[in-house]
Amino acid sequence: MLFCHPQPEAYLQQSSSYIRDALAPFLKSEEARVLAEGGAKRTPFQYLLGAATSPAVRQQEETLTYLNQGQSYEIRMLNRKLVDYSGMSSRYVKSIIRVVFHDRHLQYVERQQLEGWRWNRPGDRILDIDIPLSVGILEPRSDPLHLNTIEFVWDPLKNASVFIQVNCISTEFTPRKHGGEKGVPFRIQVDTFTTNEHGEYVEHVHSCSCQVKVFKPKGADRKLKTDKEKIDKKSPQDREKYQVFHETTLLKECSPWPDALNLSTHSSTSMPSPVYHSSPTPCCFPDGNCCPSQQAEVLMPGCSDHLLPSSSPQDTLQWLLRHRFSPFSRLFSSFSGADLLRMSREDLIQICGPADGIRLFNTMKGRSIQPRLTIYVCQQQSRSQATKPGGGDVYHALYLEERTLTDLSEKVAMLFNITPQQITHIYRQKSTGIHILVSDQMVQNFREETSFIISSVRDENTEGFNIVLK
Repeated sequence: MLFCHPQPEAYLQQSSSYIRDALAPFLKSEEARVLAEGGAKRTPFQYLLGAATSPAVRQQEETLTYLNQGQSYEIRMLNRKLVDYSGMSSRYVKSIIRVVFHDRHLQYVERQQLEGWRWNRPGDRILDIDIPLSVGILEPRSDPLHLNTIEFVWDPLKNASVFIQVNCISTEFTPRKHGGEKGVPFRIQVDTFTTNEHGEYVEHVHSCSCQVKVFKPKGADRKLKTDKEKIDKKSPQDREKYQVFHETTLLKECSPWPDALNLSTHSSTSMPSPVYHSSPTPCCFPDGNCCPSQQAEVLMPGCSDHLLPSSSPQDTLQWLLRHRFSPFSRLFSSFSGADLLRMSREDLIQICGPADGIRLFNTMKGRSIQPRLTIYVCQQQSRSQATKPGGGDVYHALYLEERTLTDLSEKVAMLFNITPQQITHIYRQKSTGIHILVSDQMVQNFREETSFIISSVRDENTEGFNIVLK
């Protein structure tokens, strides 16, 4: 679906003049550089961030732009009319925008930093796209596993713009919370791709970025005002050492982000990608009312509830889908059971995030829920037959996840190879011979590891069974 809003002609003329004035010093210096390089081919891509640059930055340093947390800022993709676009293999291109760390030492630990932010801000994203305000973009997507990344498709022959929101602040990644001025700088980077012969957006054509700092709401406005006042107090000679203030920020060309090509490859394929949540694949399980012999018939071969080292990649994939790990099915598509079982808890948390990583680790290791109550029962009709070698009766353990009559009925039904609906009543027979109807309250007062002699009596009225505990 194309997100576009018709604009009046007067607005377009004013906007065009505004952009031309803002870009004048940048375009003039760039044209001089191109001529010096012998007329090298110029890229048709140019990106403009709708936020002012700081005047308190020295001439030889990179520009710095202040942003407010959660505020929508426009990134305008400009059509450079003088550049030939005929060399591109497709009409549309795909741009991936990401917020990354500017400092090199934080780039090395970016994964850990972002996972820590995800843990402290569950359900939030570092970078969002404001779709209602965006113009001329197709297929906008927000990556659920990469919170700092968005992507979209657009036509370079037409002017387009995307509005982004940065929801983290610079001080969230510093050991001490000093305030916005002491926060770490970020980079907003845009990597652009065109299609190959298969129609996949994998051919890298352009990358650009700029340095930003993110403040709490209204903090960027106050910081920019402070920087202006600081420069105004300096002498004219000292002011020449600092950059000229601009209402907009031009993103400068840079090297592509290392994982940009991998992310583009994943999202351009026709198969379901792990970075986008898809509907869980349905898998049929047996009804809880059927007996163990019936359950064995319903489960298909290779559809074991436990992941085995001998499981093939296909069996491992089915196991992931059955346990609601479909978002990661493509990521682990080539993993066998042994490959997945070798991964540590920390590895899975780093790959899948804290919540899904811990759940996947516990499911892989077969960690069952601890029962609320354990009781031992011996079937009366088999007491004379089922004896252990040393003498004595053989008891069966019943593990109740809930201290309720319903859960007790289900476990007893499995023992007698019947359905819970066939049990009419469960009685507790005292030493005096009286029969007490078992209720939820009685089950809640059973002591841990209590032993019973259990028997079943056919109910002639209902053709069900009455269960007696002695």
